Amino acid sequence: MPSVATCEVHINLPRAKVWEGLRDLSRAPLYVPNLTGAEFTTASHEGVGTSRRVFQLKGQPLDETVVSWDEGYGFKLRLHYGDKPLAPFKAAWFDYRISDAPDGGTLFSPALIYEMPWGIAGRLLDALVVNRGARGNTLQVAESFKRHYETGEVTNPAYKPK
Repeated sequence: MPSVATCEVHINLPRAKVWEGLRDLSRAPLYVPNLTGAEFTTASHEGVGTSRRVFQLKGQPLDETVVSWDEGYGFKLRLHYGDKPLAPFKAAWFDYRISDAPDGGTLFSPALIYEMPWGIAGRLLDALVVNRGARGNTLQVAESFKRHYETGEVTNPAYKPK
């Protein structure tokens, strides 16, 4: 059974406005911490099957492929290096999910979903270390996403526009 690291932040914009930006998969480096750039590796730029490669401040480029697309509400990306999963996971996905907030704003609920290898040792490592780090990473993405969408500014200091 996969582990999930998620959180929720409120964005002071209507969901349709947030979706307008979220569906643009080239925008991730503007708000995802430690990304320095992104490029599409498929002809399609949205919808299931779309892939992009993101470049990180530290580490090798990471491939992200859209495995589900819920028009107006979000999408899920499979995280991988070519045909290999994101280390140390057996499999990993990042889910970008938005919904209407009661006040006319948007609730953003990102989630890192992953499966650990190594059986019981992997489950123990997840419970003691990995999930805490994954929750912290997800919260950083959420907070940076919120600031970016509300201000229009680049909120990822690693990204330097060309």
